[in-house]
Parts: sequence; C-alpha cells; structure tokens
Amino acid sequence: MKSIVIEAAGEMAVTHDRPMPELKPNEVLVKIEYVGFCGSDLNTFRGLNPMVKLPVIPGHEIGGTIASIGSDVPEGLFTEGMHVTVNPYTNCGKCSSCRNGRVNACRNNATLGVQRNGAMCEYIAMPWEKIIPAPGISTRDCALIEPMSVGFHAVDRAQVSDNDTVMVIGCGMIGMGAIVRASLRGATVIAVDLDDEKLDVATAMGAAYTINTSKDDAHTLIQEITDGDGPSVVIEAVGAPATYIQAFDEVAFAGRVVCIGYAKKEVPLRTQLFVQKELNIYGSRNALPADFRAVIRYMSTGKCPVERLISMIVEPDTALNAMKTWVADPGKVFRILVKF
Repeated sequence: MKSIVIEAAGEMAVTHDRPMPELKPNEVLVKIEYVGFCGSDLNTFRGLNPMVKLPVIPGHEIGGTIASIGSDVPEGLFTEGMHVTVNPYTNCGKCSSCRNGRVNACRNNATLGVQRNGAMCEYIAMPWEKIIPAPGISTRDCALIEPMSVGFHAVDRAQVSDNDTVMVIGCGMIGMGAIVRASLRGATVIAVDLDDEKLDVATAMGAAYTINTSKDDAHTLIQEITDGDGPSVVIEAVGAPATYIQAFDEVAFAGRVVCIGYAKKEVPLRTQLFVQKELNIYGSRNALPADFRAVIRYMSTGKCPVERLISMIVEPDTALNAMKTWVADPGKVFRILVKF
C-alpha cells in the first residue's frame, strides 16, 4: 500500500511496503481519497514538532469513502461508498477530561499523524465511533472539515453570542473556522492577519472588518471599531509571542481570550491584565463530534468558498515539493491536499 512518510526533518518519501489494514470487528475501512497537510505536519517536516516521533506517516484531515464495514459495527449507520471524514483523536475514557465529557482534551490523546501514524496512505481502518458521515459533501471538501472544526470549537469555548465582537488573530484554516462560527452566531468579527489575500477570504467567510498588522495601526483601528472598549472575545490562532501579547492587550475589560495556537517560545505576558481586566482565559484543543457536525451543516449550505481555501492539490509523488513550497512561504498557503 502506498504511503507518505516523514522520515526525518526535511526528509519525506513515498513508500509502497505498508500492508493493508486488517479490519477488526468494530472498525470501518476507509478508502482515502484526499488528505490535508496541516500546520502540525509542517512543523514535523521542519523538525519543530516536539510531540511527534519520527518516522511517521502524517495526515489527519481526511476525506474518503467507506470500503468495508466490520462485523460488530451497528447496522444502518454506514454504507459502502459513503463519503466520510474521520475524528482523528483518541480518548482513554479514564482521565479527568474524559470523565467530564471533554474527550477532545484527553490527557492520553494520540492524534493521527502526530503521536501515531496518520492517514497519508491508501486505506485506513478506524473504530466506527470515529467515522463521521458527510452526505452531500465531496471527498475533497471532507478534508477541510477537521481543521475548520477546531476553529468552531474555539468559538464554542467562548460561548460567543450576537452581543459579542470577536477578534480572530490568524486567518489560516483554523482561524477561518472561528470566523465562520462566530459570524453564524451573529457576532461582529474582526479578522487580523499579515496577508491581504487571507483577509479577503476572511471577508468572504463572514468577517465584518479586517486588519493587516503589517500595514495598519491595529490598536487604533480596533479601538475605533469597538468604540474604545476592545473586542469582548479574542481568539488567538497563530501561536506566536507577539500575537499572544496582542490578544491580552486588546481584549476588553471582562472579556474572554481563547488560546488555540501553540507558542514555540516563551511568551512574556503582562499577567496584571488577567486581574485588572478580570479576564476569562480558555484553552481550546482539537474538537468535539458536535463541532464536526456543525461544520458539515455549514458546508452543506454551499456558502463556504472552498475553492479559495485549497492552495493546491498534489499527488503523493509530488508532495515533497509541495511541502518545500510551504516551508519557503508559509503565510501564502491555506491547505495543500494530497490526492490518493
């Protein structure tokens, strides 16, 4: 079976020696058609992902069809040929997160393509509970569901409503998901990024205002938009010290900050703001099944500008060149999809 393997930092290869998965009674066999390269895959390729052990098969943003169904899978849930995506996280059922129903934050989580081999191969077998039907959505577009669901989850963490002004810092795929869900809930959304093209897409996804921090006086514009209050919710979807500092500086008094981005360096935050502003600070990790379903409902409306979210589609044999292109200019890429 053909698969893509990141063997070491900067080294990726296509292999043909991976055996077909053996389907267990409680599993579903998925024929992989599209898999997205995400930020964690980029960091793995660059040697900057501390959670991964190399070599690894990357990929957890999945679009495929059901090839076979195990004997113990409940009847009527799935049919062969059904378009699906996959919940790529594990949950142990025993840790405090799992016991409280927040299985997305399982202490012992192993995400496909990070802590275990991923989906950049021709077939993958998964427990039936992790298979998410996506009727009416192409397998190509199914590969966009997981990253958008992470942004959807961040908005849910902040309990965003139509009374809120939400600033989303970072207009990658996860940030775009946050923009969509916040706007769907009636909030006024301010999108912040360094790239005009991404900000244009953010407008198409529902942002009422855009700020390019490479050109604009962001603080002045934010104050003007919010009548001097600052946004009631700030979602940090970059993971850089500067954007974390910006989030806490700009959020309104009694506001909420949601942290999605993994900062690669120590962040010198002014912690007095936590107290002075009496902030609610939320971490947001992965997504829940309800977030996946919400993305599927949104994509089923046909309002998602999916063509603008896909930077390129490549074959496995050209995936290495695509990854090198992303490394050279990471700010210009939304999603690279690998077609199997």
